[in-house]
Amino acid sequence: MTARAKHLPLGVGESRRGEWPALLSYGFRPFFLLGALYAGLVVLAWLPIFSGTIETSSTFTPVDWHVHETMFGYLAAIITGFLLTAIPNWTGRLPVRGAPLLALVLLWLAGRFAVFFSAEIGWIAAAIIDCAFLVAVAASAAKEIVAGRNWRNLMVLVPVTVFLLANVLFHVEAGLGGSSDYARRLAIGAAVMLIVIIGGRIIPSFTRNWMVRENPGRLPVPFNGFDKITLLVCAIALLLWTVAPDGMMAGLVLCLAGVLHLARLARWAGDRTLRDPLVLILHLGYLFVPAGLLLAGISALDPASVPAVAALHAFGVGAIGTMTLAVMTRATLGHTGRDLRADVPTRLIYAAIVLAALARIIAAFMPDEIGLLHLSAGLWALAFFGFCLRYGGMLLQPKLKPRQPSQPPGRPA
Repeated sequence: MTARAKHLPLGVGESRRGEWPALLSYGFRPFFLLGALYAGLVVLAWLPIFSGTIETSSTFTPVDWHVHETMFGYLAAIITGFLLTAIPNWTGRLPVRGAPLLALVLLWLAGRFAVFFSAEIGWIAAAIIDCAFLVAVAASAAKEIVAGRNWRNLMVLVPVTVFLLANVLFHVEAGLGGSSDYARRLAIGAAVMLIVIIGGRIIPSFTRNWMVRENPGRLPVPFNGFDKITLLVCAIALLLWTVAPDGMMAGLVLCLAGVLHLARLARWAGDRTLRDPLVLILHLGYLFVPAGLLLAGISALDPASVPAVAALHAFGVGAIGTMTLAVMTRATLGHTGRDLRADVPTRLIYAAIVLAALARIIAAFMPDEIGLLHLSAGLWALAFFGFCLRYGGMLLQPKLKPRQPSQPPGRPA
């Protein structure tokens, strides 16, 4: 949060009574709620679709539908909710709300239906409808950042734009070739870069704030040249992985990036956050980034030892699933006026998503153990439906008013 944003009136962006419902007063509200609900539904539907029990009317293969809707359905919604909430803090401007926010929500929903029924409307029409959402999000974010003259945060739009291009490529590759390949890795790579850029900002910041208040001692190392080198190596590694995932060069650079990210994470003093699950889960989620890089690197160097799908799910279920839930829970509590405290349901949500990631990574090494796939899918759905149950009411209701200090006896209020 910038110094400018700290002086915004408390509750700025929330709807006035009689205008728009609270759900449309801030971007995180509809997109976190709908995104989480969709994440659970997509994964529950995935195994029956894959086995042929359920059929879609999509031109995508079952695997492509699963990957696409996890990335460009669920993740796109959460990225949008995060950006539309963070940008007002960065720029000091009012958030996108009301009718413009509703238009974005409806455009996202249209994309989900277009993809599911693409066999009926044609893959080109589905691609146009689906990709229009990310175009609108990128344009809206760019407009607000430029209007607020918040130039340093324009960098966030780079992976968002790559994510949009990956969606376009996904439709073209699947529509013309029958299945996607490069687009899957490009989309995951863009998502990982968003995590390492934004995570590198919020994780040490939130960790430092908590430690200064609750656990004085060793603090996270501020962003410096080491972080810049790590981000550069990571970007090169993910680009090589996208283009030539089986090459020796990609394998070596991926392993180097994984080691650098382990060192980066260690510099943030996550071992000292065990008493606060809201902070600890950010470190655990980020840990899946170097895990995915190392798995991808080893797989490139020795495919027989590590299946490529292990890296995909370390990134997808592990880094993306855990980090998004960590941000969603924290942002929802903070922006709805609640205390930043992880209660028992929140801790269960965190446990479910971490176990889902571990089960899915292990399942990659044991392809005949279908039970692990069901376990991972069930835990993933439990985590996201659990978020809807615990946080849905907060997202639907207006922001809580700040507590007023009690008046001493005998004095007028």
